[in-house]
Amino acid sequence: MKMAELKNKLKNGERIIGTMVTTFQNPDIARILQVAGYDFFIIDCEHGCFEYGEVARIINVARGIGIPAIVRIAEIRRELVLKFVEMGANGLLLPNTETKEQAELLVKYSKYAPLGDRGVSLSRPHTGYQKVNGKEYMEQANKDTILLCQIESKKGVNHVEDIIAVEGIDIAFVGPNDMSQDYGILGQFNSETMETALQKIVNAAQAAGKYAGVHFGGKEQTVKWINRGYQMNMCGSDVSLMIAGAKVDQTYIVENTEVQ
Repeated sequence: MKMAELKNKLKNGERIIGTMVTTFQNPDIARILQVAGYDFFIIDCEHGCFEYGEVARIINVARGIGIPAIVRIAEIRRELVLKFVEMGANGLLLPNTETKEQAELLVKYSKYAPLGDRGVSLSRPHTGYQKVNGKEYMEQANKDTILLCQIESKKGVNHVEDIIAVEGIDIAFVGPNDMSQDYGILGQFNSETMETALQKIVNAAQAAGKYAGVHFGGKEQTVKWINRGYQMNMCGSDVSLMIAGAKVDQTYIVENTEVQ
Protein backbone atom coordinates (compact mmCIF):
# COMPACT_ATOMS: atom_id res chain seq x y z
CA MET A 1 0.00 0.00 0.00
CA LYS A 2 1.39 3.39 -0.96
CA MET A 3 0.85 6.48 1.16
CA ALA A 4 -1.68 7.89 -1.30
CA GLU A 5 -3.73 4.71 -0.94
CA LEU A 6 -3.60 4.93 2.85
CA LYS A 7 -4.76 8.54 2.72
CA ASN A 8 -7.61 7.55 0.40
CA LYS A 9 -8.71 4.94 2.92
CA LEU A 10 -8.89 7.63 5.57
CA LYS A 11 -10.90 9.90 3.26
CA ASN A 12 -13.30 7.03 2.61
CA GLY A 13 -13.87 6.62 6.33
CA GLU A 14 -11.96 3.35 6.59
CA ARG A 15 -10.03 2.32 9.68
CA ILE A 16 -6.36 1.46 9.44
CA ILE A 17 -4.14 -0.25 11.99
CA GLY A 18 -0.40 -0.24 12.56
CA THR A 19 2.14 -0.88 15.27
CA MET A 20 5.31 0.66 16.67
CA VAL A 21 8.81 -0.58 15.89
CA THR A 22 10.81 0.14 19.02
CA THR A 23 13.69 -2.33 19.08
CA PHE A 24 14.09 -4.67 16.12
CA GLN A 25 16.63 -3.20 13.72
CA ASN A 26 16.57 -5.87 11.03
CA PRO A 27 15.07 -4.30 7.87
CA ASP A 28 12.92 -7.39 7.38
CA ILE A 29 10.72 -6.18 10.24
CA ALA A 30 8.87 -4.29 7.48
CA ARG A 31 8.16 -7.55 5.63
CA ILE A 32 7.08 -9.29 8.82
CA LEU A 33 4.59 -6.56 9.72
CA GLN A 34 3.19 -6.53 6.21
CA VAL A 35 2.69 -10.30 6.29
CA ALA A 36 0.98 -9.86 9.67
CA GLY A 37 -1.54 -7.61 7.97
CA TYR A 38 -0.64 -4.17 9.25
CA ASP A 39 -1.45 -1.12 7.11
CA PHE A 40 1.58 0.88 8.29
CA PHE A 41 4.14 1.09 11.07
CA ILE A 42 5.99 3.79 12.96
CA ILE A 43 9.71 3.63 13.75
CA ASP A 44 10.25 5.08 17.21
CA CYS A 45 13.19 7.46 17.11
CA GLU A 46 12.02 9.30 20.22
CA HIS A 47 12.38 6.48 22.77
CA GLY A 48 14.15 4.00 20.48
CA CYS A 49 17.92 3.89 20.00
CA PHE A 50 17.98 3.54 16.21
CA GLU A 51 20.88 4.94 14.23
CA TYR A 52 20.20 6.79 10.98
CA GLY A 53 21.52 3.94 8.84
CA GLU A 54 19.26 1.41 10.56
CA VAL A 55 16.21 3.56 9.98
CA ALA A 56 17.19 4.11 6.35
CA ARG A 57 17.45 0.35 5.72
CA ILE A 58 14.05 -0.36 7.29
CA ILE A 59 12.45 2.41 5.23
CA ASN A 60 14.14 1.14 2.08
CA VAL A 61 12.60 -2.32 2.48
CA ALA A 62 9.21 -0.83 3.37
CA ARG A 63 9.21 1.31 0.23
CA GLY A 64 10.20 -1.66 -1.87
CA ILE A 65 7.29 -3.80 -0.70
CA GLY A 66 4.74 -1.01 -0.38
CA ILE A 67 4.01 -0.67 3.34
CA PRO A 68 4.07 2.91 4.62
CA ALA A 69 6.83 3.63 7.15
CA ILE A 70 6.46 6.66 9.41
CA VAL A 71 9.10 7.97 11.82
CA ARG A 72 8.46 9.36 15.28
CA ILE A 73 11.13 12.03 15.58
CA ALA A 74 12.70 13.03 18.88
CA GLU A 75 12.02 16.76 18.57
CA ILE A 76 11.06 19.42 16.06
CA ARG A 77 14.39 20.26 14.46
CA ARG A 78 15.09 20.89 10.78
CA GLU A 79 18.01 18.44 10.61
CA LEU A 80 15.98 15.55 12.03
CA VAL A 81 12.97 16.18 9.84
CA LEU A 82 15.03 16.55 6.67
CA LYS A 83 17.10 13.41 7.22
CA PHE A 84 14.07 11.17 7.67
CA VAL A 85 12.01 12.51 4.77
CA GLU A 86 15.09 12.33 2.52
CA MET A 87 15.45 8.67 3.54
CA GLY A 88 11.98 8.18 2.12
CA ALA A 89 9.84 8.08 5.25
CA ASN A 90 6.20 8.32 4.24
CA GLY A 91 5.41 10.55 7.17
CA LEU A 92 6.45 11.91 10.55
CA LEU A 93 5.01 11.85 14.05
CA LEU A 94 5.91 14.78 16.31
CA PRO A 95 5.71 13.77 20.00
CA ASN A 96 4.19 15.95 22.71
CA THR A 97 2.78 18.58 20.39
CA GLU A 98 1.29 21.34 22.52
CA THR A 99 0.99 24.41 20.28
CA LYS A 100 0.10 25.30 16.72
CA GLU A 101 3.58 26.82 16.37
CA GLN A 102 5.14 23.36 16.83
CA ALA A 103 2.77 21.95 14.23
CA GLU A 104 3.63 24.77 11.85
CA LEU A 105 7.34 23.99 12.19
CA LEU A 106 6.68 20.34 11.35
CA VAL A 107 4.96 21.44 8.15
CA LYS A 108 7.66 24.00 7.37
CA TYR A 109 10.50 21.49 7.57
CA SER A 110 8.78 18.53 5.89
CA LYS A 111 6.75 20.10 3.06
CA TYR A 112 8.09 21.80 -0.05
CA ALA A 113 7.20 25.39 -0.97
CA PRO A 114 4.73 26.99 -1.07
CA LEU A 115 3.28 24.97 1.83
CA GLY A 116 6.59 24.62 3.63
CA ASP A 117 10.29 25.25 3.28
CA ARG A 118 11.75 21.75 2.87
CA GLY A 119 15.22 21.67 1.38
CA VAL A 120 15.36 20.49 -2.22
CA SER A 121 17.65 17.55 -2.98
CA LEU A 122 16.06 15.17 -5.44
CA SER A 123 18.77 12.58 -6.14
CA ARG A 124 18.07 10.75 -2.91
CA PRO A 125 16.31 7.60 -1.63
CA HIS A 126 12.96 9.41 -1.45
CA THR A 127 12.92 9.63 -5.27
CA GLY A 128 14.43 6.19 -5.74
CA TYR A 129 17.45 8.00 -7.23
CA GLN A 130 15.41 8.53 -10.38
CA LYS A 131 15.42 11.69 -12.46
CA VAL A 132 12.14 13.41 -11.72
CA ASN A 133 10.31 16.52 -12.78
CA GLY A 134 11.03 18.65 -9.76
CA LYS A 135 7.82 20.68 -9.73
CA GLU A 136 5.56 17.67 -10.29
CA TYR A 137 7.42 15.52 -7.79
CA MET A 138 7.39 18.15 -5.07
CA GLU A 139 3.66 18.79 -5.50
CA GLN A 140 2.95 15.07 -5.21
CA ALA A 141 5.27 14.67 -2.24
CA ASN A 142 3.40 17.45 -0.43
CA LYS A 143 0.14 15.57 -1.00
CA ASP A 144 1.49 12.16 -0.02
CA THR A 145 3.59 12.91 3.06
CA ILE A 146 1.45 12.36 6.16
CA LEU A 147 2.03 14.39 9.31
CA LEU A 148 0.86 13.39 12.77
CA CYS A 149 0.93 15.56 15.88
CA GLN A 150 0.98 13.55 19.07
CA ILE A 151 -1.32 14.93 21.74
CA GLU A 152 -0.12 13.67 25.12
CA SER A 153 -0.60 16.43 27.68
CA LYS A 154 -3.29 18.68 29.14
CA LYS A 155 -1.80 21.59 27.20
CA GLY A 156 -1.96 19.60 23.98
CA VAL A 157 -5.61 18.72 24.59
CA ASN A 158 -6.43 22.35 25.35
CA HIS A 159 -4.84 23.46 22.07
CA VAL A 160 -5.88 20.52 19.89
CA GLU A 161 -8.28 22.59 17.75
CA ASP A 162 -5.48 25.01 16.84
CA ILE A 163 -2.98 22.19 16.23
CA ILE A 164 -5.15 20.10 13.92
CA ALA A 165 -6.29 23.18 12.00
CA VAL A 166 -2.74 23.82 10.73
CA GLU A 167 -2.61 23.24 6.98
CA GLY A 168 -0.52 20.16 6.22
CA ILE A 169 -1.24 18.38 9.51
CA ASP A 170 -3.33 15.26 8.92
CA ILE A 171 -3.70 13.43 12.23
CA ALA A 172 -4.22 14.31 15.88
CA PHE A 173 -2.56 11.27 17.40
CA VAL A 174 -2.99 10.43 21.09
CA GLY A 175 -0.25 9.15 23.39
CA PRO A 176 -2.50 7.86 26.21
CA ASN A 177 0.24 6.87 28.67
CA ASP A 178 1.88 10.28 28.77
CA MET A 179 -1.50 12.01 28.65
CA SER A 180 -2.87 10.08 31.62
CA GLN A 181 0.39 10.72 33.48
CA ASP A 182 0.06 14.45 32.86
CA TYR A 183 -3.47 14.35 34.24
CA GLY A 184 -2.19 12.50 37.32
CA ILE A 185 -4.13 9.31 36.53
CA LEU A 186 -1.52 7.10 34.86
CA GLY A 187 -3.11 4.20 33.02
CA GLN A 188 -6.69 5.06 34.00
CA PHE A 189 -7.95 5.13 30.43
CA ASN A 190 -11.59 4.59 31.38
CA SER A 191 -11.65 7.57 33.74
CA GLU A 192 -14.00 10.44 32.98
CA THR A 193 -11.03 12.77 32.50
CA MET A 194 -9.41 10.56 29.85
CA GLU A 195 -12.68 9.80 28.10
CA THR A 196 -13.47 13.50 27.88
CA ALA A 197 -10.00 14.31 26.52
CA LEU A 198 -10.06 11.50 23.96
CA GLN A 199 -13.52 12.50 22.78
CA LYS A 200 -12.47 16.14 22.47
CA ILE A 201 -9.55 15.16 20.24
CA VAL A 202 -11.59 13.08 17.81
CA ASN A 203 -14.28 15.77 17.71
CA ALA A 204 -11.68 18.44 16.90
CA ALA A 205 -10.15 16.33 14.14
CA GLN A 206 -13.48 15.61 12.52
CA ALA A 207 -14.59 19.24 12.76
CA ALA A 208 -11.41 20.26 10.91
CA GLY A 209 -11.90 17.63 8.22
CA LYS A 210 -8.89 15.75 9.55
CA TYR A 211 -8.42 12.44 11.39
CA ALA A 212 -7.63 11.12 14.85
CA GLY A 213 -5.47 8.21 15.92
CA VAL A 214 -4.30 6.61 19.14
CA HIS A 215 -1.67 4.10 20.26
CA PHE A 216 -2.76 1.74 23.00
CA GLY A 217 -0.82 -1.24 24.24
CA GLY A 218 -3.90 -3.47 24.35
CA LYS A 219 -6.56 -4.39 21.85
CA GLU A 220 -9.58 -3.66 24.08
CA GLN A 221 -8.97 0.10 24.31
CA THR A 222 -7.96 0.20 20.65
CA VAL A 223 -11.26 -1.33 19.56
CA LYS A 224 -13.20 0.94 21.91
CA TRP A 225 -11.84 4.13 20.38
CA ILE A 226 -11.93 2.85 16.81
CA ASN A 227 -15.65 2.45 17.37
CA ARG A 228 -15.78 6.06 18.59
CA GLY A 229 -14.28 7.51 15.43
CA TYR A 230 -10.51 7.07 15.68
CA GLN A 231 -9.32 5.97 12.23
CA MET A 232 -5.50 5.72 12.16
CA ASN A 233 -4.49 3.65 15.16
CA MET A 234 -1.71 1.50 16.53
CA CYS A 235 -1.74 -1.38 18.96
CA GLY A 236 1.31 -2.70 20.79
CA SER A 237 4.85 -2.82 19.45
CA ASP A 238 7.35 -5.20 17.93
CA VAL A 239 8.47 -6.23 21.43
CA SER A 240 5.01 -6.66 22.96
CA LEU A 241 3.82 -8.67 19.97
CA MET A 242 6.79 -11.02 20.19
CA ILE A 243 6.39 -11.49 23.95
CA ALA A 244 2.65 -12.11 23.65
CA GLY A 245 3.09 -14.69 20.91
CA ALA A 246 5.92 -16.43 22.73
CA LYS A 247 3.92 -16.61 25.97
CA VAL A 248 0.95 -18.22 24.22
CA ASP A 249 3.07 -21.01 22.78
CA GLN A 250 5.17 -21.46 25.92
CA THR A 251 2.09 -21.66 28.13
CA TYR A 252 0.41 -24.15 25.81
CA ILE A 253 3.48 -26.41 25.79
CA VAL A 254 3.82 -26.33 29.58
CA GLU A 255 0.13 -27.00 30.16
CA ASN A 256 -0.05 -29.84 27.68
CA THR A 257 3.19 -31.66 28.50
CA GLU A 258 2.88 -34.74 30.68
CA VAL A 259 4.92 -34.64 33.85
CA GLN A 260 7.45 -37.45 33.86
